[in-house]
Amino acid sequence: QVQLVESGGGLVQAGGSLRLSCAASGRTFSSVAMGWFRQAPGKEREFVAASWWIGDITYYADSVKGRFTISRDNAKKTVYLEMNSLKPEDTAVYYCAAGPRLSMRTSEYGYWGQGTQVTVSS
Repeated sequence: QVQLVESGGGLVQAGGSLRLSCAASGRTFSSVAMGWFRQAPGKEREFVAASWWIGDITYYADSVKGRFTISRDNAKKTVYLEMNSLKPEDTAVYYCAAGPRLSMRTSEYGYWGQGTQVTVSS
């Protein structure tokens, strides 16, 4: 079992920055893939970024490339999402997820946090 708790969401103006954190507990953290997804009202949950346990292997959605950075601290069992140059269309609930393989698919992740709201005002 893996328990995930996100934090760091909030309200920010367009062009601003936020850093989300996801603290994990439970089974071995360093041998799983960690992903960030988001879901806006009325839309499906979509992939944002993911990191394999070797931190240099990362995936990003095209919509966030160059603006968002995923990183992880295996010793602290924490994954981060640094979000810069935020846009109103980034507004969503952001979820942290853990799974056995690096993927952009929500179905590959078996463990999810409760989500944290990010609101970007124009």
